[in-house]
Amino acid sequence: MEFLLDYGLFLAKIVTFVVAVIAILVIAKAVSGKSGAAKGELEVTNLTEQHKNTVEQLEHYLHDDAFLKARDKAEKKQEKEKAKAREKEVKKASKEGDLDAQREPHLFVLDFKGSIDAKEVASLREEVTAVLAVAREGDEVLLRLESGGGMVHGYGLASSQLDRIKAAGLPLTIAVDKVAASGGYMMACIADKIVSAPFAIVGSIGVIAQLPNFNKLLKKHDIEFEQLTAGEYKRTLTMFGENTDKAREKFKEELEETHGLFKNFIRDHRPALDLDKVATGEHWFGTQAHELGLVDEIKTSDDIVVEACKDKTVLAIHYVEKKKLASKLAGIAGDAADNVLMKLIDRGQRPIM
Repeated sequence: MEFLLDYGLFLAKIVTFVVAVIAILVIAKAVSGKSGAAKGELEVTNLTEQHKNTVEQLEHYLHDDAFLKARDKAEKKQEKEKAKAREKEVKKASKEGDLDAQREPHLFVLDFKGSIDAKEVASLREEVTAVLAVAREGDEVLLRLESGGGMVHGYGLASSQLDRIKAAGLPLTIAVDKVAASGGYMMACIADKIVSAPFAIVGSIGVIAQLPNFNKLLKKHDIEFEQLTAGEYKRTLTMFGENTDKAREKFKEELEETHGLFKNFIRDHRPALDLDKVATGEHWFGTQAHELGLVDEIKTSDDIVVEACKDKTVLAIHYVEKKKLASKLAGIAGDAADNVLMKLIDRGQRPIM
């Protein structure tokens, strides 16, 4: 009898714990659902001020107090004169009804570190929309790009977001510090100017698709696989069915068609390129890419930002998506496993650039 009582008490504790966890998840989901329409928010970092503070901090170690006081006095005088001149300009612009024309030029800095499915485009589109809403004549955009490419539709949309900047008449520079290959280079070629670090990887203008096939393994264990389709080419190569030469030829034809569209896209945006030479799927280091015309200048994004800090306000724009509490509590490991499986299946029918 004592054993049954102990067992019942233990079972009650387990049930209570499970019910408590479920209740927390339900409450978290309800709260996150009522948290409003905002899915994220913009983070703005003033890189000009950041650079100025870094220089000032270092100068305190390089110069004595007398020098620093004299320099600060001169800077204050200069800032005062600049403020007076600025005030006059604003008053004049106010009378003419054109305050924006007197605004100091800005360099908006965006970052895109792309994954296979280019899911980062969700943040990019928000950042681009925000910049276009406030940008004025004299402003520019710098995109720090890092991507080895991925799914065609994802990188096509990412490129379209950058095209919005061009359509608005804003000068766009894309800096490649590490890699802009395949779909990444598709994005880069939108720019008015592409700069690259000497050893950054650039190019890979080609298309690839690959998937495992478990048909022989299934047959070995007497496991049948059925797939029903309507339309001769609704599905060509599969992971579990028996693939045919006809299906392979059709899929290869689709890859060639995608490659042709990719080359046409590059030709439209960088007409001076010798596509027969560079659209072979090969990649090159920055200095080699410069010789081939894939990039316009050998330089890092840091060089551009530091130079712009001299006469522009440099703002880094980053859109941060809010994560729901329910998603955090549910556990990331299971979602990650599902995503890996879905991507593996998806890649079998979606070309990768």
